[in-house]
Amino acid sequence: MTVTKWNVRAGAYYDSVVLMQLQRGLLGLSGVVDAGVVMATQANRELLAANNLLPESITANPDDLLIVVKANDDSSAADAIGKVDELLTRRKSSNSQDDFRPRSLSAAAKQLPEANWVLISVPGRYAAGVAREALELDKHIFLYSDNVSLEDEIALKKSARDKGLLVMGPDCGTAIINGIGLGFANRVRRGAIGVVGASGTGTQAVTSHIHESGGGISHAIGTGGRDLKSDVGAITAHQALDVLARDPETKIIVLVSKPPSPDIATQLISAAMETGKPVVIYFIGYPPPARKIGNLQFAISLSEAAELAVQLLVNSNSDSQNQQLPLINYYLRGLFSGGTLAYETLLGLQASLSPIYSNAPITNYQLLEDPLHSRAHTIIDLGDEFFMVGRLHPMIDNDLRIRRMRQEAADPEVGMILFDVVLGEGSHMNPAGALAPVIKEIRVSRPEIEFVAMVIGTDDDPQNLQSQIDQLKDTGMTVFRTATEAVEYISLRFGRSVPDKHPPVNLGRLTQPLAAINVGLESFYESLISQGAQAVHIEWRPPAGGNEKLASLLAKMKK
Repeated sequence: MTVTKWNVRAGAYYDSVVLMQLQRGLLGLSGVVDAGVVMATQANRELLAANNLLPESITANPDDLLIVVKANDDSSAADAIGKVDELLTRRKSSNSQDDFRPRSLSAAAKQLPEANWVLISVPGRYAAGVAREALELDKHIFLYSDNVSLEDEIALKKSARDKGLLVMGPDCGTAIINGIGLGFANRVRRGAIGVVGASGTGTQAVTSHIHESGGGISHAIGTGGRDLKSDVGAITAHQALDVLARDPETKIIVLVSKPPSPDIATQLISAAMETGKPVVIYFIGYPPPARKIGNLQFAISLSEAAELAVQLLVNSNSDSQNQQLPLINYYLRGLFSGGTLAYETLLGLQASLSPIYSNAPITNYQLLEDPLHSRAHTIIDLGDEFFMVGRLHPMIDNDLRIRRMRQEAADPEVGMILFDVVLGEGSHMNPAGALAPVIKEIRVSRPEIEFVAMVIGTDDDPQNLQSQIDQLKDTGMTVFRTATEAVEYISLRFGRSVPDKHPPVNLGRLTQPLAAINVGLESFYESLISQGAQAVHIEWRPPAGGNEKLASLLAKMKK
């Protein structure tokens, strides 16, 4: 029959690596069957209970160190508990770093004034406080800690943005800054490809594959998984795109993320267009609008994102497409006779135009409640049964589309009208002839409106394909033969982000040799040192020994 003994150390904090090593040390002792070494949070206690390692009579607070040993007999259990301090001391003495270790951020900043970064991996309930202190000291932050509230994340990132600083995280597992890996980064060669990653392992997969494909990394800036949610607004991702766009050493940018919020995806695609550099985008689980739009290429896997980036680096040339002035503060109205063409166009444009509505939506939030009146960007399927009661199909009769064109042109917020012309048997014998005079008429009162058409047909169709195209072009409009071409053109015309009024991240500070202060996991500090970076590790302990009321009182007194 086994015997279980335990020891509770009030307010004794050790990082998870130390706890893991202590647990392994206990398991290696004679007579020990099992052991658990955790901070006594509710989740950890439940895990111990699931493994039959939580005695019913135990009492401990979340900030207490809980050590439980199950052994073959009472003597073995007692001996193991008695060796805890020895195991901890043995580990500390084996550490190669014997220098003085500060106990506060301010002391660490004085010890290493070159430090521009603070790595934070303390328990989530303390992480925001440490991060706020780091921002007050004008430091960029790599925030590995999870369980940081959404409210704290938003406040931290807004505060950092106002100072021109980066907050990578919370729950940011990977970054590479100026050749130095932070967190769980891989060792990769330096190079000209910059990465913005809202996925830790995704960033590792991309950077590793770039390395294996012969490319190299300038910087890989992590954002944390929630950054691309609407509430956060991709603050860090936007800052990262901007600083990589300004970095002369970065020639190609890769943007990789778990599924972003649709509105954020639209904003980031627009921002990526603004970089002026080739950008490869892979939003995992999010349908790409096209394979290529201007300076953007869309990947369908992590490995393809890496391969495209390396290929672009080899073939990089400046792309001077679309020198026209962008359509700012205007909306698109699409008037389609073909339902599938309307759907394909909506699918492509939803990533670069927002908000966008339709009477044939892809998602519920795109539903145009009143098909008779457009709002914002709108794609209308005029062949829908709603419009067909008592009418001929718009492929036969253009009357409904002509009426809707005039209606849309009367809206001063409309800057572009898009429509399809579908030729073939049974269709109107001269659709361009019916539409061209109306377009010329509208241009008299609204010369700034741009018209775009996609013409579907063949040389053998009875309408004479080339004649239809010529009549439309004669009005000054732009004509495409496929929805893909039209989507790319429209995305470039409208895809412009609002200028950021916040101070930019200082490029000089980002590209200087990395020096950092580490708060939390000692293994992160050891990794920095092994890569040749300057670093200081803080002997961090929870404020007031983990007593939240006392910590709150001390914080008020400090203020």
